[in-house]
Amino acid sequence: MKIIGLTGGIGSGKSSILNLFKKKNISCFNTDFIAKKLMDNELKEKIKTLFGTDIYKKGELNRKKISKIVFNDIEKLNKLNSIVHPAVRKNFTDFVKRNKKDKFIVYETALLFETGFNKECDIIILVIAPLKKRIKRIIKRDGLLKSEITRRINHQWSDEKKVDLSDYIINNDNWGNTLIEFDKIFNKLNLSY
Repeated sequence: MKIIGLTGGIGSGKSSILNLFKKKNISCFNTDFIAKKLMDNELKEKIKTLFGTDIYKKGELNRKKISKIVFNDIEKLNKLNSIVHPAVRKNFTDFVKRNKKDKFIVYETALLFETGFNKECDIIILVIAPLKKRIKRIIKRDGLLKSEITRRINHQWSDEKKVDLSDYIINNDNWGNTLIEFDKIFNKLNLSY
């Protein structure tokens, strides 16, 4: 089994590419989805200890509030990551065991290089998009202010830094071209195994 690391900065369109893999019946692990699930369940008490009980409303994590805190306080961000990342990794280990007969699986995360998980991957696909387009997408999707988005982007490695460490690059500027690029990569991956 080969692990494909799918990464890209916030707003690059990783989730759209992940959906293309899902349509091809490839087992996909979405770290954001898993992290959110864990934060609303198993990790709840640890997060309450770190941020206070009012960080949850009606049993659900107040994501806007926690984002505001951690993206303005690097120490709190690091503490949150030290709780969430190991739990996500353990969840992924279980995912790998459940899908061990697959030819390859996709591990999707914005922080592939930042967490060092790129070393666990056999193939790395980087999704890039122009910064203006990324910002527009995030404003539309999450309703964040441009300053909040910039702060989040600044906590991630730049695309330039990730390009040389990636096996494939998908430029997600134009969806028609993105689909063509995806199919080319998918066919190469299929042929090489």
